[in-house]
Amino acid sequence: MTERLTHFDEEGQAVMVDVGAKADTQRLAVARGEIRMREATLQRILDRTLEKGDVFAVARIAGIMAAKQTAGLIPLCHPLMLNAVTLDFVPHPGQGRVEVEARVRVDGKTGVEMEALTAVSVAALTIYDMCKAVDKEMVIGEIRLLEKHGGKSGSFVRGADAGGAASSAQE
Repeated sequence: MTERLTHFDEEGQAVMVDVGAKADTQRLAVARGEIRMREATLQRILDRTLEKGDVFAVARIAGIMAAKQTAGLIPLCHPLMLNAVTLDFVPHPGQGRVEVEARVRVDGKTGVEMEALTAVSVAALTIYDMCKAVDKEMVIGEIRLLEKHGGKSGSFVRGADAGGAASSAQE
C-alpha cells in the first residue's frame, strides 16, 4: 500500500494539514543525534575549560528554544503549546562523541516529531558553535526519530519489528 503524503493536495500543491477536527491526545516524541569531535575537544567540554562556558547548559537551552520555534522554521508545521522539552547529553570519552537526545511532550492535535528533531539539531549545532574555535572538524549526524506516541497512527518505536517500526503511518 502506498501511503498518501498529507502535506499535498490533489493537485500536488503544498498545504498545511487541517487538524481542526482531530481530538487532543497526549503525544510524545524522542529524537537522538550525535556530534563527533576530537577527544581533546570532548575533554575540554567535560572539564568546562572552554572560554564560552558550560557547553551542555547552553546547548540545552538552545534545543529547548528551537523546539518552541519549530513552526517558524519548518514551513508546514503547526505552532504548538508544548508541555515539556528535555535534552540530555551523553558523552563518550575515548570515542570523541556526544549523543544528544530530546524528549518533547504535548497535549494536542498533532505530533511533536519535528520539535524533537529540531531540538536535537540545534543543540548539536550549538555544541559546534561553542567549540569551533578549537575543533573545526566536528561532524553532526545520525539525527533520527527514536519513538513517537499518541494520535490515530499510534506508536512508532525504531526497530520494534522487522520493518523497523511498530507503525509507519503519518499524521
